[in-house]
Amino acid sequence: MLLYHGSNVEVRQPRILASDRRLDFGTGFYLTTSRQQAERWAELTVRRRQMGRATVSVFDFDESVIARLKTLVFKAPDENWLRYTANNRRSITAVDDYDIVIGPVADDRTAPVIAAYYAGIYDEAETIKRLLPQKLRDQYAFKTVAAIKALTLSEVILP
Repeated sequence: MLLYHGSNVEVRQPRILASDRRLDFGTGFYLTTSRQQAERWAELTVRRRQMGRATVSVFDFDESVIARLKTLVFKAPDENWLRYTANNRRSITAVDDYDIVIGPVADDRTAPVIAAYYAGIYDEAETIKRLLPQKLRDQYAFKTVAAIKALTLSEVILP
């Protein structure tokens, strides 16, 4: 399976970098099955960092590792996904030991709904109801070295 990573630099050797950003699934190397989404992430990263060039690194993912690595999969934005994502974004999640976390991405389009949830304006059910029509794309967070070993660089695209 091909997965895409958007950045402002070419990534040939994925690494897990400590970040001060609060990400949906915590610290990890993030990819998606959507080339279009990776291109948007690359462009956004260039704008945020004001350096580099929008670059999409394409990786072949050996899915057979899912059976032997600790993997958490959210098939849809449900209450468990919302709690996990919200806790990671607010840095209140207990340390987990997942190798890979897969699920919908809460992107900039979802920010107002997520903010209303944080503020207590929406409860979980209302938040999910408002997120479902947004057709959220996916994200794969590779959280351990063992998980990253399942990735092989396929190509680098300069959109």
